[in-house]
Amino acid sequence: MIEFAPLREDHLPQVEQWLRREHVARWWRDPVAESLAEYRAAIEGRDPTDHYLIVLDGRPVGMIQTYLVSDHPEWEEIVQVGPGVAGLDLFVGEQELIGHELGPQVIDAFVREIVFARAGTHAVVAAVEVENRRSWRASRRPASAASATSRRTAFRTG
Repeated sequence: MIEFAPLREDHLPQVEQWLRREHVARWWRDPVAESLAEYRAAIEGRDPTDHYLIVLDGRPVGMIQTYLVSDHPEWEEIVQVGPGVAGLDLFVGEQELIGHELGPQVIDAFVREIVFARAGTHAVVAAVEVENRRSWRASRRPASAASATSRRTAFRTG
C-alpha cells in the first residue's frame, strides 16, 4: 500500500541520507544543503511547496513534492503552462526498489490523491532528465499521463 505522509522536521535526517545516495544524487540537481533548507522553509510555512514521504507498506522509501507552478515564476517562465498547473518531483531513496514499477504507481496515486485534490488544479508537469530512462518510463506510465516533450511530462485528468 502506498501512502503519503506530510514531511516533518524529524524526517529530514532520513531525507538527507537518501539525497546522498548515489542513485538519488545522480539525478537530484540541487545541493543537499540547499534542498534541506528548502524543505525546512516549507515545513515552517515559508515556502508554498508541499513535501511528503512516500510510504510503502508502512516503511518510508522516498520523497515526493508538489507545488503550483504559478508560485515559482522562474519555473513558470520555462514551462509556460498557465494557472492551475502543479509541478511534481520525486525520488525513491531505497535502491532495492528501483526498477520494480514503484515510480509509476507512486505518481499515479499521488496525482490522484494529493495533486488533483487541490481545487483548481487541472494538470501536472514534471521535469525529467533526458538521460534518466527510468524516470521517463515512470512518468509516461500512469493512466493520467497525457503527453511528453523533451524535458517535461504533462499529466492531466481524463
